[in-house]
Amino acid sequence: MLVAFSVTPLGAGEDVGELVAEAVRVVRASGLPHRTDAMFTTVEGEWDEVMAVVKAATDAVAARAPRVSLVLKADLRPGVTDAMTKKVESVERHLGED
Repeated sequence: MLVAFSVTPLGAGEDVGELVAEAVRVVRASGLPHRTDAMFTTVEGEWDEVMAVVKAATDAVAARAPRVSLVLKADLRPGVTDAMTKKVESVERHLGED
């Protein structure tokens, strides 16, 4: 399972990087495969473990912001592992055919 999520602190000022970093710390400490970019953090694992990480990351931001926005997108494919890497490799392979 892949989950791409974004946690945004609201009401905590314009510079939210420090608070978002708290969420990313939680993801990194989880030990699950993950990737962070400018818009989302993607985490790979089983439902319960991934959702626990999303909750903990959201809670870490909520502890320091009066309101939190959470955007989440999930790809559920039982039995598939290393989807983060394989999906990108597939696209790159097709681009290489041009």
